[in-house]
Amino acid sequence: MNNFGKLLKTLPILATTIFMSCQEGKNKNTELGEPLFTSFTYEGKDKIYEQNPLQAGQFYSPILQGCYPDPSITRKGDDYYIVNSSFAMFPGVPIFHSNDLVNWKQIGHVLDRESQLKVYTSGISEGIYAPVIRYNPNNDTFYMITTQFAGGIGNMVVKTKDPKEGNWSDPIKLDFQGIDPSLFFDDNGKAYVIHNDAPDPGKELYTGHRVIKIWDYDVEKDQVIAGTDKIIVDGGVDISKKPIWIEAPHIYKRNNKYYLMCAEGGTADDHSEVIFSSDNPRGPYVPAAKNPILTQRHLDKSRPNPVEWAGHADIVEGPDGGLYSVFLAIRPNEKNRVNTGRETFMLPVDWSGEFPVFQGGLEVLKPSIPMPSGVENKTNSGDYFPNGNFVFTDKFDGNAFDHRWVALRGPREPFSELSKDGVRIKPLDVSIKEKKPISALFYRQQHNSFAAEVEMHYTPSSEKDLAGLTCLQSENFNYVFGITKSGNDNYLLLARTEKGETKVLASKKLEDNSAVKLQVTADGDNYNFNFSQNGKAFENLGGAVSGDILSTNIAGGFTGALIGMYATKSNDISL
Repeated sequence: MNNFGKLLKTLPILATTIFMSCQEGKNKNTELGEPLFTSFTYEGKDKIYEQNPLQAGQFYSPILQGCYPDPSITRKGDDYYIVNSSFAMFPGVPIFHSNDLVNWKQIGHVLDRESQLKVYTSGISEGIYAPVIRYNPNNDTFYMITTQFAGGIGNMVVKTKDPKEGNWSDPIKLDFQGIDPSLFFDDNGKAYVIHNDAPDPGKELYTGHRVIKIWDYDVEKDQVIAGTDKIIVDGGVDISKKPIWIEAPHIYKRNNKYYLMCAEGGTADDHSEVIFSSDNPRGPYVPAAKNPILTQRHLDKSRPNPVEWAGHADIVEGPDGGLYSVFLAIRPNEKNRVNTGRETFMLPVDWSGEFPVFQGGLEVLKPSIPMPSGVENKTNSGDYFPNGNFVFTDKFDGNAFDHRWVALRGPREPFSELSKDGVRIKPLDVSIKEKKPISALFYRQQHNSFAAEVEMHYTPSSEKDLAGLTCLQSENFNYVFGITKSGNDNYLLLARTEKGETKVLASKKLEDNSAVKLQVTADGDNYNFNFSQNGKAFENLGGAVSGDILSTNIAGGFTGALIGMYATKSNDISL
């Protein structure tokens, strides 16, 4: 037999050997209870986008769907940047960049190091609150100021010369109490911090009574100047009406006057935006005759496709010379539950008069708004952050995680590893119900109706091992849909945790250790957990279940629901 014949004869053996070697490589660590996730797909299916296709010159609002609350925006030249609250997510404070206010790319996170973010034992709604990003032209520096309810930090500021390069500084702790700090850089070089605080001791008049304070800020020392604090708003627009939670203050300068814009009414049903003016940055500030300037609280609650909780706004000049605002609001599902969390919306602003007018901000908010003139909508192409209904697929075959993947309380790297085969999660000895870093990678739920699925290769080694999907609102409210061991057999289970108490809703014995596809779908409040093995059609486990525990209405807190690839060596869900 010639050499070519010998080669043909050995090819099947060689192919089998290569295949078995690949399978052994793929399954090697799954025998140790380390799952390999090879593909994740998320698809939005909200009817409002099907019923309202974009017209020429329009783009969708919210511009950032899912849990991207408390937006703040700044500009340097043609570069725009948005940041959002991130609470106990790690890395923290997602940052987005655009040249036109329509097409956004996430360029990373402001707080991406353990020296910056100390949320190791935080509840999911603790950690980072209401970041504000500002550019100071006087020293060509960007600042992000926020409150970190963790690690004994409190109010803090970080800075960089170029957000696109990252390299934000370690936190500089600021010497004042309260929350929601913001910076204002006057054109004469002076700087100020404004923030929410409690009234002076003994002067609290009612529950929710808060004040806005101002301090002079030393840019050289990056610290407020002791003794310069002053209350510039007491209670809100009209303290006789007992307004609650005046917060999220921003100062703007226009036509040599100073304008203080704040949220009022709390971040839920009565949320609104109000404005004051003064001839001096330190006040006194006088409220506009017509307040609020943005809210949805007065509208018919039975209206179709409602947007609620509008407020916590910021304003920037657009590329066409017009003004635009970003603000938070929510899109409740058909049972008025908030599963997608507080999102980032946008509206054009008319400031041709003395005070800004949010165009349509007191009317029923529409799903789309007009684009700045001369801008092309590219949001659902390339690397631009998508909106409307879209499909996101991640095969985990790159060199770095997509910025949309976050962990809780700690970095991703200690428990996750990207490879040519997918992402392997090395389970920590921590369960999803603990206030510790957990071994899970999370993607925000961005639609009320969606489908998300992932393929997983996994063999648990004991009853303490579990891996699969989770839908989570907090450590005390979540669903776990995963594989574990009972006796000598492997089982797929669906468990519901409410107020920290876990109940198994359904389970199924698996006949083999082949890869499994796990899928969760939602149609408003109805969630379904499905699975497939060996290329077969998806099979449901547990029937339709309520998404109630994935809403802030039931679970409380400030975040939106998260979809996670989860693994643990401390499983406490028993069959």
